[in-house]
Amino acid sequence: MFEKNVFIHHVYFWLNNPASEKDCGQLISGLKKLSAATSIQSFHIGLPAATNRNVIDTSYSVSWLLVFKNKEDQDSYQVDAIHLNFVATCKHLWSKVVVYDSIGL
Repeated sequence: MFEKNVFIHHVYFWLNNPASEKDCGQLISGLKKLSAATSIQSFHIGLPAATNRNVIDTSYSVSWLLVFKNKEDQDSYQVDAIHLNFVATCKHLWSKVVVYDSIGL
């Protein structure tokens, strides 16, 4: 499905106030604005699915999956003004962030 060297950047956010619809909405709004970064090929914003198996972690609040053409595009994204603005304006919303990066074979 994906080409060699495609770069997947999957970010999981735990909100400071996980029960706050307002905070969740602000984070999602920020992610939608962040999706304008030109190095992003595609993206997905998600909430934990209603699944229940021992291997599934549903403790996060929001996930952000990004597809980049290669590592260089992902590196460019990290210093993009849109990304830096997102972090500056939204970091007060989360208590924890975990990132999983992978590269296509």
